Amino acid sequence: MAVLGEGDLRAFRTFPKLLACLAASGGNRTAIREKDFGIWQSWTWREYLIEARSLAGGLAECGFQRGDKVAIIGDNRPELYFGIMAAQMLGGVPVPMYQDSIADEMVFILDHAEVRFAVVEDQEQVDKLLTVREQLPNLDFIIFEDDRGLRHYDEPGLMSYADSVRRGTEFELGKPNFIDEEIGKGEGEDIAVMLYTSGTTGQPKGVMLTYENVISTSWSGIEHDNLSSNEKVVAYMPMAWIGDHLFSYGQALCRGFTVNCPESADTVLQDVREIGPTCFFAPPRIWENILTTVMVRIEDSGWVKRKLFSFFMKLAERIGPEIMDGRKVGVLSRCLYFVGRILVYGPLRDNLGFSRMRIAYTAGEAIGPEIFTFYRSIGVNIKQLYGMTEATALVVGQADGEVYADSVGVPYPGVEIRIEDNGEVLCRSPGVFKGYYKNPEATTETLTADGWIRSGDAGLIDGDGQLRIIDRAKDVGKLNNGAMFAPKYIENKLKFSPYVREAVAFGNGHDAVTAFVNIDLEAVGNWAERKGLSYTSYTDLASKSEVYELVGRDIERVNGSLAQDKKLSASQITRFLILHKELDPDDNELTRTRKVRRRFIADKYSELIEALYTGQDSVDIDAQVTFEDGRTGSIQATLAIRDVSIGGGGQLNGGVRAV
Repeated sequence: MAVLGEGDLRAFRTFPKLLACLAASGGNRTAIREKDFGIWQSWTWREYLIEARSLAGGLAECGFQRGDKVAIIGDNRPELYFGIMAAQMLGGVPVPMYQDSIADEMVFILDHAEVRFAVVEDQEQVDKLLTVREQLPNLDFIIFEDDRGLRHYDEPGLMSYADSVRRGTEFELGKPNFIDEEIGKGEGEDIAVMLYTSGTTGQPKGVMLTYENVISTSWSGIEHDNLSSNEKVVAYMPMAWIGDHLFSYGQALCRGFTVNCPESADTVLQDVREIGPTCFFAPPRIWENILTTVMVRIEDSGWVKRKLFSFFMKLAERIGPEIMDGRKVGVLSRCLYFVGRILVYGPLRDNLGFSRMRIAYTAGEAIGPEIFTFYRSIGVNIKQLYGMTEATALVVGQADGEVYADSVGVPYPGVEIRIEDNGEVLCRSPGVFKGYYKNPEATTETLTADGWIRSGDAGLIDGDGQLRIIDRAKDVGKLNNGAMFAPKYIENKLKFSPYVREAVAFGNGHDAVTAFVNIDLEAVGNWAERKGLSYTSYTDLASKSEVYELVGRDIERVNGSLAQDKKLSASQITRFLILHKELDPDDNELTRTRKVRRRFIADKYSELIEALYTGQDSVDIDAQVTFEDGRTGSIQATLAIRDVSIGGGGQLNGGVRAV
């Protein structure tokens, strides 16, 4: 049977109906793959449908009712995506959750969403749920995919995925029309998924997205970038994140392309090299980590290779983006770039698994212009997009030939944007969410009566009609001399350095800008080994004067860049310290999506901030830390504070000594 065309697929308004269509028209095409014990396992669209129906039958046999909530917890696994589909087949609502959340963090979402069923990956997730089960009166059933370590568990309502599928198959034999009838009841305005926000300023909020939200936005992205059924994508981002849900679930079902699940979080980059994806989505942190790995390898290479890389990268940064955008480049420069493609750019892309990559995306937060330019220089068609969970991810994106490092593009098809007088970005589209679950007050604050979402981001439309995001509106402040202070913009510039993993800038209401820095342990550790510098731990390495000098040089580089920006030249960093530990979601310093909890950090480390502004050369710290197993401990250290030179054009008022 021939594969149905785009027009036919657009007629289906729920994902179970789309899946049935794909299984009927192109059932033998590969839908999803997973690497397990080094071997790739595949499911066709027909097998996807059979598996999801069987699991749905297992849920129904356990008493699943239309409207019930199903928690989905674990790494990206086909069985968990089948769990989402099974819940939707029965008119339920899947609630994907961050797999690295500790048990206490899960309680609020599980209780707030009134979750009755949970489909989880393994013993780790089961143990978390069992630890807090007494606090969750609604949680009746826990279905686990990997049974290692769980064979002797006998808690009520606990069953293996295989057992649930078996029971579902038997259920269907007795009621052969039940699943089809439930699928038929689904409508586009029904809630398809509930995704909880990361909670940077308070408790997470449950964003209710309808089928119409996700399907219409999926088709908008497909149309914008001309995605085909031959695409190969990698599903490795948290399933609780809207980006993964849209690309690995929504668009895959709308367009019928193949989704690949890596073996583990630790093998993602290795598996990417095997997959050779045509589309790749990653937040800035992943792009930064990949670049750090590249730079570390180059530093470890021989003198000739380092010189060759340096020469051709300078050429690439100058003309690579121009060539990619189809602009005119001199014949000699183009010939040299061709040589560089053979000697440097091509082998590098191939080593990273990017040789077949047609398009790449970055989103979630602003990416450093230098990082963005690096990838486009070597021929990776990376483009920025801007969105939010409440708008089903896609609001603004970059079109081929109109890609700029300092802007995020123009509205996707069907999207409207406007800028309020205070600089806040508002948007309206078919992807606008239905509301926050059981939180009408927050819904009213975010969603206007005429359907506009208040993004909370400050931005502007430039002369080319492109949207530029400056920072979170609540975070943009002013120095005492009236100059604008945009902390995220500064932090992203700092993180271009392979030696800086995270940074937090301060300056609002002060005379100058200062910063906390987290070093990248792998990159700085590698550098220390080459220099013969011994260390015992992160804290020990971070305290070395040589490391302060290393980081200080990169901060001065950032200052030189800021000095060229008239609006931000006064925001150059004047003092900094290197934190004694990495900022960690388990310590509430970062969200699960790795966003800085700025207010929490300002309160927790207020003594360190005060020391930065009172001229101290060092400050003592005794901080509590949370380990992966939930235990707590403390770290005592003396942190050095260093001054940094500023570049030309900086107009600092009063220096850094004033409080």
